[in-house]
Amino acid sequence: MTKVMPQTCYLVLLVLLVGKSVYGADQEIGTYELKRGDFSVRITNFGATVLSVILPDKNGKLDDVVLGFETLDEYKNDSTYFGALVGRVANRIGGAHFSLDGIQYNLSANDHGNTLHGGAKGFSDVIWTVQSHKPDSHLTLTYNSHDGEQGFSGNLSVMVTYLLIGTNKLALKMEAKPLNKATPVNLASHTYWNLGGQNSGSIMSHTIQLLASKITPVNDQLIPTGQIVPVQGTPYDFLQPREIGSKFNQLPGGYDINYVLDNTGSAHLKKAAVVKDGKSGRKMELWTNKPGLQFYTSNMLHDVKGKGGFIYKQHAAIALETQGFPDSVNHPNFPSQIVNPGETYEHVMVYRFTAN
Repeated sequence: MTKVMPQTCYLVLLVLLVGKSVYGADQEIGTYELKRGDFSVRITNFGATVLSVILPDKNGKLDDVVLGFETLDEYKNDSTYFGALVGRVANRIGGAHFSLDGIQYNLSANDHGNTLHGGAKGFSDVIWTVQSHKPDSHLTLTYNSHDGEQGFSGNLSVMVTYLLIGTNKLALKMEAKPLNKATPVNLASHTYWNLGGQNSGSIMSHTIQLLASKITPVNDQLIPTGQIVPVQGTPYDFLQPREIGSKFNQLPGGYDINYVLDNTGSAHLKKAAVVKDGKSGRKMELWTNKPGLQFYTSNMLHDVKGKGGFIYKQHAAIALETQGFPDSVNHPNFPSQIVNPGETYEHVMVYRFTAN
């Protein structure tokens, strides 16, 4: 069977750019491919960002299933966080401040007076160092975050590894070690998925199952109220697979909420989500060791010019961000995200792709 390659013009990114700007002096930005058979992933060390994930559909046709831009420069001015590794604390911190050990830390307020994804220049806007790259195996990137960066406490050594496992499996392992002060840490992968292909339009007909019986409700600024409530009988209930758009009439703004993942009894990873596109036959399963999952239906995506010149409209993709609970630093009843010197933060995600 003939396999059709997707257009590659948007993947002809500059392999080496010398960064002599606010993004870092004399640091090289590159693109790095991981490839095994028909399955390939491209990543840049700018923001540890996933640029593409290419895999076959049920007929063997290859497509890129993540949204993104044509050039690396567009990622530098990005407000969508396409494919980015976000931190030091992903999601929102209400009021852009928190207290730790009797000290109040005032953070970069980049979202209506709140902190979003680490602040105005979070981990998605810095150049990471390539520690190791084997094209048929893995890419490991590191970043050293300094004390006071975006207002956060202490020096933090961060590492992320993108790893191919077996056939059509991609793992992410995120680690962070505080060096001199306790600090909150909550890293997340902000990849936008459309299993029909990045240029196929809406994800409303995708089927999704979320293995989560509860959510953390939010106010009008998307800051958690501190409550944890059941999804049963609400439009947030995806315990059984159903189309993403099937209850949008009850939730016209779309989904942008943290799900409390059920404890499946696994000693290490638990299944968080299963997504399927009926037309292509592609299915994605997601496992994690974290307690939360942000389900986002790209509600704030409006006519963004992407790869190959395709225009991404609202609900053109979903993000499934495994994480600690948003604003946990201000809600003592949420699982703590404080990591102390001598401790290691670990966050694992595993994606399994099939097509039938």
